[in-house]
Amino acid sequence: MPISQAFFQRSNALLLAVGIAVLVVIVATSLWLTTASERYFGEVTAARAVRSSSADLLSLVQDAETGQRGYLLTRDESYLAPYNAAVSRLPEQRARLERAAARLREIGPILQRVNRVLDQKMAELAATVETTRKGDTEATMNLVRSGAGKRLMDELRADLNAILAISETELREAIDAQVTASARLRWTTIIGAILLLAMAGAASWTIISYTRELVETRREVEGLNIGLEERVRQRTDALVKANEEVQRFAYIVTHDLRAPLVNIMGFTSELEAMFKPIDTYVGAGAVASPEQKAAAEEALRVDVAEAIGFIRSSTRKMDGLINAILKISREGRRELRPESLDLTALIETAAAAVHHQASAEEGGGIEIDAHVPRVVSDRLSLDQVMGNLLDNAIKYRAPDRPIRIAVRTRRERHGWVKIEIEDNGRGIAASDHERIFELFRRAGTQNTAGEGIGLAHVRTLVRNLGGDITVRSELGKGTTFTVTLPPDLAAYRRSAEA
Repeated sequence: MPISQAFFQRSNALLLAVGIAVLVVIVATSLWLTTASERYFGEVTAARAVRSSSADLLSLVQDAETGQRGYLLTRDESYLAPYNAAVSRLPEQRARLERAAARLREIGPILQRVNRVLDQKMAELAATVETTRKGDTEATMNLVRSGAGKRLMDELRADLNAILAISETELREAIDAQVTASARLRWTTIIGAILLLAMAGAASWTIISYTRELVETRREVEGLNIGLEERVRQRTDALVKANEEVQRFAYIVTHDLRAPLVNIMGFTSELEAMFKPIDTYVGAGAVASPEQKAAAEEALRVDVAEAIGFIRSSTRKMDGLINAILKISREGRRELRPESLDLTALIETAAAAVHHQASAEEGGGIEIDAHVPRVVSDRLSLDQVMGNLLDNAIKYRAPDRPIRIAVRTRRERHGWVKIEIEDNGRGIAASDHERIFELFRRAGTQNTAGEGIGLAHVRTLVRNLGGDITVRSELGKGTTFTVTLPPDLAAYRRSAEA
């Protein structure tokens, strides 16, 4: 379908608007997913910090407990090095854990318990170290045997392990969420890129198609300009042919109408002469002779009746000619109504109307070979054309063989439609091929009724439809009429008017 300038502008504007909308969606989604990814990354960092801080804190407490045990066993101050290091680093490590756990609400209650137990544990360690330094072994042993240190360490280890488990869960969830966000961001980018490429492709296709049509239109205009002289020549030839046809038509009409008129004038003069014996007989009155009476009776009964019969015959002939001229004239003035027609169905309907006449004899019939399904033309005119041509094929059949008729349709290279009606009738002599299309002219043996207007009427109809009709025929073998029509009468008329 040709792309109009308005469609081209609207489609490109629509594609541009959709492209901008897609780009805005991509940017907004990318920003949202990037923010989400940053948030998830923060959660991953916090979970890792909590895990690392809780593990380090547990390690410090274990170092402090190890140093305390070594000192209690050896009374050597050097074994207190791990204990002293742990005690000095413990405040910083606790603060680090509290900062890391600030983003994890569920760790808050556990962290409070850890701080409380840690204070008790460090106090228990400090008490044992202090009693040992004083040499109060009994008090130290009582503290150790009470099991408070072990219980506090177990509680501390359990709480810190719980914090580790929670941080591990938060870490996995945050990592999964970050991976999901990254995947969504990647797919958003891919899908957005595909949509943008599709719209760019659609816009490119529209531009290329429109440009191609502009180029083709320009070539057509150049071709029309180049062929303008040829078209002028063709139209001039058509005008000359139409003028010659009008002159020939005028000659035929005047000649054929003059013949019955001359007959009427001649028989009118004879009537005048025939009335002389009657006038003489009437003038003589009672003294009229038997010869005068016999002459008057013969003139009145025979000659006058014969002359009147000839006058009536000439009048009917003239009336028929005038009606034929009026019929063709009315057809030329009738307004055509182009419509989409099923050409095959139209031909089949016309063939069905005469099929019984064609197939009345064994071996006869009508064969249809249609390759053009639809045309835009005037239904009434095409009905009349097909009806006349098929009727002529039946009427002028060869007496020595069954009539066989073939109707074929095909489309020519330039789109025009050709309809061929071929018969095996008696044929037409080469000298009469053009004569048969003239008004009141008939060819061959005149053994069928008619006035010689059928094919003239058909040619008028076909030319009104923008086409032409030609004939190929050979005496004794058959005739083929070829009707050439534009595929779209409405478009043809607009082109002709332009």
